[in-house]
Amino acid sequence: MHPVIEAHRAQLLALARRHGMRSIKVFGSMARGDAGPDSDVDLLVEPEPGQSEPVRMLALGALLMDAEALLGRHVDVVTVASLHPLLRGRVLSEARALGVIAPS
Repeated sequence: MHPVIEAHRAQLLALARRHGMRSIKVFGSMARGDAGPDSDVDLLVEPEPGQSEPVRMLALGALLMDAEALLGRHVDVVTVASLHPLLRGRVLSEARALGVIAPS
C-alpha cells in the first residue's frame, strides 16, 4: 500500500467511523503500490445499514471532502452497489482494508 495511505490509516478509519461507514478499503494505484505523485485515492466504503438515502449520500460526500483535506489529493469514494458490473470484480480483488472500524 502507498506510504500516503499508511501514514494516514488511523485518520481515515476515524473519518469513516465519524461518517457512519462500516468498512473502508483502498483500491486502484494506491492499493497496487504503483501510484504516482499526482495519483488520486480510490476508497471503497460500506455504509452502516439503516441509513436513509439522503443521509447516506451526505455522509459519502462529507467523507470525500474530509479525506481530500486530510490527504491533499483528489479522492473518489464509491460503494460496492455503485460500481459498474464490469469493474466490480477487479475493484473487489485489489481492494485492501484499512483496518477495523470500531463502533462509535
